Amino acid sequence: MRMLMRLVLGLFVLKAVVASPRFSRQADLDSYDGANYDVDLDNLNLENPDIYDYEDGLTIDDPLIEIGTLAPPDYNYPVPEASLEEQTEEEEEEELPLTPQLIPQGSGGSGVLMGPDTQKEEGLLPTTPETPQEGTGGVEGSVSSGLPESGEPDEPDEPVVDRRGMPTCLLCTCLGGSVYCDDLKLDSVPPLPKDTTHFYARYNRITKINKSDFASMNKLKKIDLTSNEITSIDDTAFMGLPNLEELVIRENHISQLPALPETMTLIDASHNDIGTKGLHREAFKDMTGLLYLYITDNHIDYVPVPLPDSLRSLHLQRNNIQMMHGDTFCNLKDFNYIRNALEDIRLDGNPINLSRTPQAYVCLPRIPIGDLI
Repeated sequence: MRMLMRLVLGLFVLKAVVASPRFSRQADLDSYDGANYDVDLDNLNLENPDIYDYEDGLTIDDPLIEIGTLAPPDYNYPVPEASLEEQTEEEEEEELPLTPQLIPQGSGGSGVLMGPDTQKEEGLLPTTPETPQEGTGGVEGSVSSGLPESGEPDEPDEPVVDRRGMPTCLLCTCLGGSVYCDDLKLDSVPPLPKDTTHFYARYNRITKINKSDFASMNKLKKIDLTSNEITSIDDTAFMGLPNLEELVIRENHISQLPALPETMTLIDASHNDIGTKGLHREAFKDMTGLLYLYITDNHIDYVPVPLPDSLRSLHLQRNNIQMMHGDTFCNLKDFNYIRNALEDIRLDGNPINLSRTPQAYVCLPRIPIGDLI
């Protein structure tokens, strides 16, 4: 019965609302703003949530809240104290005055260095000591320019070293049986160890080779004295060397080739002053193991015959050789004789016409190099 009463009452209320002129005005509007009406929660029908009781006197022309008039929210948040202190310090640093400071001499430049005047405050910037003026005397901590003083004498380009009495292996370089004394400005052959097998003394100032320089050097196999100032060699300076095989004395001022042992395999006396009388008669005849003979750029006027059959290379270019005999290289009595070893003969730069003595080359594997006209 109670439910029926509520239903009837609700129908009457709905009919009254529909008949109300306010509802008809509201229905004629095309759109409305949800902010222009208000719901009375006290008059809300809790039994039927779809039915609302509107407050008397509320019209659409009188909005309760005007959205455009709302004040913006206040976003002034509190600032931490640390940020304020940092900002204050930055402002103080920007206000520091700038003062010019001179760069000390020798620091890489000249001029002024601009920066904050903080040298009076301890611990901010290190202080730079004043550079003493030139001529005021040395001051501890001063910077030197590295240039010699005007009153100081120039040092010699090369220090003067007293090499007299110095042990050879301290003065030179000793590696096994090899002794290297190159470019030491030596004026004589130093005393060598008894077990020396190879001796190099190139680019020095040696002027003479004495008989005693290589005495009792029974193991010595090679001597290289290239580019010295040798003018004379004792004729028996190398005869006491039973194992000597190579002698290089090029680029000196030698006029006489000394006697050499029969064990020689290489002789290089190029670029000297050896003339016609500078070679011993049949100097190379008994050297049965001689392979290379170089006497270029001298003053000899003949081929030093006889030459051993072992010879492979003969260089005599730029001398004064004007003639050659038919038996210089070959044996005219034995036409079956052939010198297969002698493949390199250089006679270019001599005033000789090789075509005039064709019989001198019939036993050779190759024709000598030189002028054929």
